[in-house]
Amino acid sequence: MGRAVVMLAAVACYFAFFAAFLYLVGWVGAFEFMPTSVDDGLSAAPLTAALIDIGLIALFGVQHSVMARQGFKRAWTRIIPPALERSFYLLATVAVLAIMFAYWHPIEGTVWSVANETARLAIWALFFIGWGILFISTWLLNHFELFGLQQAWLHMRGQGAAAPTMRTPLFYKAVRHPLYTGFFIAFWATPDMTYSHLLAAVSFTIYIVIGIAYEERDLLDVFGEEYAEYRKRVGAFIPGIGKKA
Repeated sequence: MGRAVVMLAAVACYFAFFAAFLYLVGWVGAFEFMPTSVDDGLSAAPLTAALIDIGLIALFGVQHSVMARQGFKRAWTRIIPPALERSFYLLATVAVLAIMFAYWHPIEGTVWSVANETARLAIWALFFIGWGILFISTWLLNHFELFGLQQAWLHMRGQGAAAPTMRTPLFYKAVRHPLYTGFFIAFWATPDMTYSHLLAAVSFTIYIVIGIAYEERDLLDVFGEEYAEYRKRVGAFIPGIGKKA
């Protein structure tokens, strides 16, 4: 592929992912203007709906975890340009999210509903803080590398990537995975917790725990003892919890 074509493909994947991310915020928030949401979708009996929804979240988890592993990347980049590896990862994520948005089956019933308006506003503020933590965290290390643009840009200019260095700015001083922290807060901070929202929150929390375990194997391979010492001092995605002795 021509270098300019690779760059254009990376930009297209980036904006496709950004659109899917914005839809995810509205989907989790179950805002009235959303075509579908965690509380609005296809109909099925509760058990059937739960099994389908768990399957959809499992699909997301498998795609995210498998495509992020080094072995998969080595095999995958024999087929596609290495500069597009991250961009295609984003594109696959967009596809999996689109499937989840289209085939999610809500489950009737409410676990809790907060009536007090001040409390509701506080919870909604926490909801947006969660997404804010997630978004800011992408910039704390390297937003453009995380979303594939830097790889395509360096490829277009005929330059190689610098060796990775370990840094722990801002949120990373409190938790090792602030992106997951934001994700966790955003899914659990709702004034109206329905059964389908609870299923999504629990399932994605399980995915976070499993995903961190796999991700940290790769980080230990890259940063070695420096990351091992970091794990001893800092919690995983909740401050103080998940330290590794």
